[in-house]
Amino acid sequence: MSTKAGLRPWLSATRCVRRSQLSVLQHRRNVFTSSDQPFPLQSPDDWQLLQDRRIRFKMLVDLFGKHGSNVTRDNAFQPHHQLHRPLAPSEATLSALIAAGAHFGHAKSLLNPNFMPYAYGVRAGITIIDLDSTLPLLRRAANLTRAVVARDGTVVFVGTRPDLRAVVRKAAERIGPQAFHVGERWLPGTLTNKLQLFGSDVAKGQRVTPDLVIFLNPLANIHAIRECAIQHIPTIGIVDSNVDPRVVMYAIPANDESPRTAELIAGVLSIAGREGRVLRDREEQNKELRQSRYMRAQERGTTRYVTDRD
Repeated sequence: MSTKAGLRPWLSATRCVRRSQLSVLQHRRNVFTSSDQPFPLQSPDDWQLLQDRRIRFKMLVDLFGKHGSNVTRDNAFQPHHQLHRPLAPSEATLSALIAAGAHFGHAKSLLNPNFMPYAYGVRAGITIIDLDSTLPLLRRAANLTRAVVARDGTVVFVGTRPDLRAVVRKAAERIGPQAFHVGERWLPGTLTNKLQLFGSDVAKGQRVTPDLVIFLNPLANIHAIRECAIQHIPTIGIVDSNVDPRVVMYAIPANDESPRTAELIAGVLSIAGREGRVLRDREEQNKELRQSRYMRAQERGTTRYVTDRD
């Protein structure tokens, strides 16, 4: 009996605490929840209470909304966005490169001496790539891709690792019929032995030699880079700290073993190529418009010079 008498005050105290916590939770739910929840309207007082709750909720949203975060699912970083919704060349930033892991190089012992201008330092035995030099070189490569596609040139994306096949396929599809991709294996002699590989009719009747080749893993495709050099084809490549940047014509120092880095760089270059295709289509439309105006002017018997402003 003495034990039960000693436990009664404690049990009553815990019940009071639970009731107070429940009332606090109910109060918070009434104040901070939206007005879309079902609320029974049985009298005019209930309607007035509902209106008051809506007004208080709107005042809280207006007061604290400007102090909160504006990050949503659309503008927040998502790993799959780099593959399906890549950044434009003007939107590429250092934070995006860091989020993709582009600054991680290889071990210090594997550092190529010619890569020293692009190395920021060493951390825990790993070479850190200087992204301040990566970003302008990426934009330079994007400008080159845009110019090649705008002049009716063809682009080939090469990524022969299994995790790069979807990347090169998406990048080529994004540009359109002027882009191609190699995701399995580069056949030796694709550029230097076209007659034997494609046949004389195809090699002479179609454009087999590309105008630009982009390598996402250049070290594994060094024979393809050699063929491009023999045929005087400009090349763009992701160069890691263990690779000589001089193997490609336009080097982009970054982590070549990260799929996210490859998705980011290939996405930026493909968006630049799509912009070049839009410029080419616009130029063709303007050319057709000038020709039609010139033909109409000849039919009217006038030979004045027709410009775009007419």
